[in-house]
Amino acid sequence: MKIALPDTGGTLIDYTLTGEPIAPVPLGADSPRVVFSAAHVVADPYSASDPSGPAAVDWQATMRFRHYLAGLGLGIAEAMDTAQRGMGLDWPGALELIGRTRAELPEARVFNGCGTDHLAPEDARSLDDVRAAYLQQLEAIQKLGGRVIVMASRALVRVARSPDDYVAVYRDVLAACDAPVILHWLGEMFDPALAGYWGANSFGDAMQTALAVIEENAGKVDGIKISLLDKDKEITMRRRLLPGVRMYTGDDFNYPELIVGDDQGHSHALLGIFDPLAAAAAHGVNRLRLGDLAGFHATLDPTVPLARHIFRAPTRHYKTGVVFLAWLNCFQEHFVMLGGAQAMRSLPYFTDCFRMADANGLLRDPELAVQRMKHLLAVYGVA
Repeated sequence: MKIALPDTGGTLIDYTLTGEPIAPVPLGADSPRVVFSAAHVVADPYSASDPSGPAAVDWQATMRFRHYLAGLGLGIAEAMDTAQRGMGLDWPGALELIGRTRAELPEARVFNGCGTDHLAPEDARSLDDVRAAYLQQLEAIQKLGGRVIVMASRALVRVARSPDDYVAVYRDVLAACDAPVILHWLGEMFDPALAGYWGANSFGDAMQTALAVIEENAGKVDGIKISLLDKDKEITMRRRLLPGVRMYTGDDFNYPELIVGDDQGHSHALLGIFDPLAAAAAHGVNRLRLGDLAGFHATLDPTVPLARHIFRAPTRHYKTGVVFLAWLNCFQEHFVMLGGAQAMRSLPYFTDCFRMADANGLLRDPELAVQRMKHLLAVYGVA
């Protein structure tokens, strides 16, 4: 099967598809790693809402994708940045999403983003404002019976004056949690407003504060996800965690190595890239479960160039690549995103995504994917 794809100068070059689609086999119940996919949302293309207005979500398609992830045995990290949280999806929309997922998939492993995004950073005047915002969302999520991921707070960055302020706010938030939570340290490459999180500009100092929060509240912390795109930083912190506290890799550049680990430990996974790579993630970790390390690497190592491409700078626009592949794979009938974010990447970005997804067996139905790619090319004026 062939498709003519343009190069950066507009010249059409025939591309022959070679990938063999990965069969969707569920992750075994005795998986050696806890694996979460941070899931995207599907926009409602018929809404009259302006891109800057409240999120208009196609709930049916959004929930259908979550059933697919749960059917693969993957956990779902709900209402996180992959779902355009704070970048198209506001808190009322996030809470509705959390409630719908809880109602439709009550037995699935689901953790839900709890933040302060209904409080505009410029409106935060004190730590009490931030604390109250966290507790408002925490109460709403726990009222639904949901587990929690404590997300990083833009408002806390604005008002905190020292690492001790972070420790104090997290102490009070964690005290109110009904069950152990996952902490989320999101780097500024994903959200520039989070620069200097934990009250420090250096990784070492910031890590010390994060570790202090975990050690003071050990019974309330299931684990921590760090999204810094630096494997050495993750490994350094992983080796410092208390026994029983999991490291969840958020490193979309180095996940195979970090999941396998070393003789001093390994990382579990909570990854945005495991949205488009869901079938590969389940297959690869299944191979690890069976002791087939070569099979794990053969499945996931070749996906890293695609992941690095999807998450290339500006990294915060990675959601565009995630939703593009969901559209190619017929998980949704259109390529429209909240806030018009489908416009945040270039045509060469999309053509490279297409090629690499094919090479890795990530196009579920290559023939339909070719048809959709041709539709996109037509929008760009490619005959």
